[in-house]
Amino acid sequence: MYAANPFRSSTASKVSSTYRQVGVASAVDHASPHHLVTMLYDGLLEAIGEARAAIAQGDIDAKGRAIGRAVRIVEEGLRGGLDRQRGGALAQNLDALYQYLVQQLTKANLRSDTAALAECHRLVKPVRDAWVDIGSAQSQAA
Repeated sequence: MYAANPFRSSTASKVSSTYRQVGVASAVDHASPHHLVTMLYDGLLEAIGEARAAIAQGDIDAKGRAIGRAVRIVEEGLRGGLDRQRGGALAQNLDALYQYLVQQLTKANLRSDTAALAECHRLVKPVRDAWVDIGSAQSQAA
């Protein structure tokens, strides 16, 4: 027979979150710049999924936190990392995409709009996948 869990579910959740943060911090410390961008895309897609689930569950606080995280990833991570001077048309196009994503995420937050979140996912997923393919091609070439 198993002993009862000594942690309340909220405590277990906090412990899980701490381990996850440590794991992410460790991964960031050892990641290449290319992999860091992949991690940003993955985090963005995860946050969008969390927001969709929170809306479905009627959890307004969780929705706000997830969308806030998604916006920070786009603004501070992805958009903030663009080199608009040397990146040419690609950087300009990504900047426009990121601006649009922030608008859609804001709309999703204000209106609990799952269609806006689905559109963000639909737009980000192929960009993320292409970025991963570029990294794979670079690794194979090296």
